[in-house]
Amino acid sequence: MRAAVVREHGDITNILIENDFPEPELERGWVRVAVKATSLNFHDIFSRRGMPGIKLPLPLVIGSDIAGEVVEVADGVSNVSTGDRVLIDPINFERGMIGERWNGGRAEYCVADARQIVPLPESVDYEAAACIPLAYATAHRMMVTRGQVKADDTVLVMGASGGVGTACVLLAKRVGATVISCASSEDKLKRLSELGSDHGINYVDQDMRKATWDIVGKPRIAGGGGVDLLVNSTGGGTWLDSTRCMSKGGRLVTCGATAGFEDQIDIRYVWTYEHTLLGSNGWHRSDIISMLDYAADGSLLPVIDKVLPLEEVHEAERLMEDREVFGKIVIQP
Repeated sequence: MRAAVVREHGDITNILIENDFPEPELERGWVRVAVKATSLNFHDIFSRRGMPGIKLPLPLVIGSDIAGEVVEVADGVSNVSTGDRVLIDPINFERGMIGERWNGGRAEYCVADARQIVPLPESVDYEAAACIPLAYATAHRMMVTRGQVKADDTVLVMGASGGVGTACVLLAKRVGATVISCASSEDKLKRLSELGSDHGINYVDQDMRKATWDIVGKPRIAGGGGVDLLVNSTGGGTWLDSTRCMSKGGRLVTCGATAGFEDQIDIRYVWTYEHTLLGSNGWHRSDIISMLDYAADGSLLPVIDKVLPLEEVHEAERLMEDREVFGKIVIQP
């Protein structure tokens, strides 16, 4: 089968397009899926580069967000049938994540445990579905399940133009919250405004903390000023300013640290302003189902920047590494 294969960790040139890569073997309780769409995530880049302390099985077909059609079911499968349109929940709690612990979606076919299969509503196309688990379901858990975003919140989203960031903006606007988006260019801020973002901060040209204060006022111990919910999944030295942007009783929620996991925080602000710091680790199946429901009824559709053929996977990863992406990039094998 045709597949994009990583045989050694390294740069983008280490992704090889192979036409005769072996099809995955099917075992009891598993299903074979003809991949229709798989979306990119920064996690894919980390997997290709190699992650310190984490040993991945090479050669590896990366790609964890996968939508497609079931073409074969093994013995012991009763909940899935040939011809079903499906989305794969990437996590298998016994084996890890597809596209990391075994071959994933950048190929014509992949296999998954039938317990990972999520039915795909007819009104949701494969490209939209493939955007959901790692970005949109993660954002749902962060914003809704953990952050409890509500209509009267003012929400600041850092890294708002990426896959998770655009999802956070859309989830906040879906409930009627006021959104301040942070991005690296005026073009990205314009596109975020078109998604409903109420205010924009170009963090390249502006000091985020001062710009936030200009919009919502400096936080006051007596109440007022600052943002109610701050989404910080960037890390990399941003937590100190983040806490100084938060209102009394404000919540900071994070699901990662793409710019670096070591940071600083002045804990005086945490106790003085009674902040809540919330971690959010990926997604649960309920978050995937909620996002599929939103896509099915049209109340929230994933933002897709580009849909590219498998042969252009190098360009797809380059766009992501260079942060030239707005929303998600989808690959069609």
